[in-house]
Amino acid sequence: MPYRAEYIWIDGTAPTPLMRSKTRIVADGTEPEIWGFDGSSTNQAPGENSDCVLRPVFTCPDPLRGENDVLVLCEVELTDFTPHPTNTRAANVAAAEKYADQSPMFGIEQEYTFMQDGRPLGWPAVGYPAPQGPYYCGVGGGKMVGREIVEKHTDACLKAGLAIEGTNAEVMMGQWEFQIGVLPAPLIGDHIWVARWLLARIAEDYDVEVSFDAKPVKGDWNGAGAHTNFSTAATMESYDAIVTACEALGKKAAEHVAAYGAGIEDRLTGAHETASYQTFSWGASDRSASIRIPWAVEKAKKGWLEDRRPNANVDPYVVSRMLITTCCAALAGEDS
Repeated sequence: MPYRAEYIWIDGTAPTPLMRSKTRIVADGTEPEIWGFDGSSTNQAPGENSDCVLRPVFTCPDPLRGENDVLVLCEVELTDFTPHPTNTRAANVAAAEKYADQSPMFGIEQEYTFMQDGRPLGWPAVGYPAPQGPYYCGVGGGKMVGREIVEKHTDACLKAGLAIEGTNAEVMMGQWEFQIGVLPAPLIGDHIWVARWLLARIAEDYDVEVSFDAKPVKGDWNGAGAHTNFSTAATMESYDAIVTACEALGKKAAEHVAAYGAGIEDRLTGAHETASYQTFSWGASDRSASIRIPWAVEKAKKGWLEDRRPNANVDPYVVSRMLITTCCAALAGEDS
């Protein structure tokens, strides 16, 4: 019996790309093949030469449809089968392969905000909800809005075989988080993008939108990040390797911040559990630092580091590639 394959890709919208998808009916006994789309409608091609190529790179069960249906994440290519300029996965793969001997691994804490009628879900039409305080990891009553969507999303990720590690309500009302990991590149990006797509698709059924904006509400409210945990074989054995990685990140702080998502200046203000985007710091258990060393890592003198600067809207292929190229190059003794 034929089955449905939902082809998912990342478009060329700037400054923050959007996810796109369309359904293909695939004959029984065959795998999803290369397909195409109109790039002039996705900010990826001019109208006079609009064809773009979808190359399947990651497939998993579709938890929202039939038993045999699948989700197919694709890289976007030009018609000569070279990576499209908006294809950030190809460079990620190259970096991961170059430093594969160091075993770089990632976990990403993906924050997001549910939105409805132009404001965070559950917020009054006029004014503001109660101040931040009871929402983080909270329970009970009308203050914990969106939980039904979160639970369905978690179920969907598990059924799809994604490496979801947990979920929690975040500091601002209507804001939540899920965690994906521990995975190598490019798999960490593949799982994050598919998990984002599932979240947006499930929220459709509730007339709710998912915002990955870095600062969805101005003022005294927390922004939304994608804290990225990173380790290598060396950091898992030596605290000196963690220090080397942190020092390398400090040398390229501006370069990383510039690539960590649109609106980062609004979020990294030095308040609301962030460092300033204009400075670089690292320290144990310090949530106001650019790089936090978890207390367990400080105690064990080995483990991983947490880059707290990436926005919720960061491209996971970009952040994982940059951490690899900066930290692994330094750990290999290369000029950085």
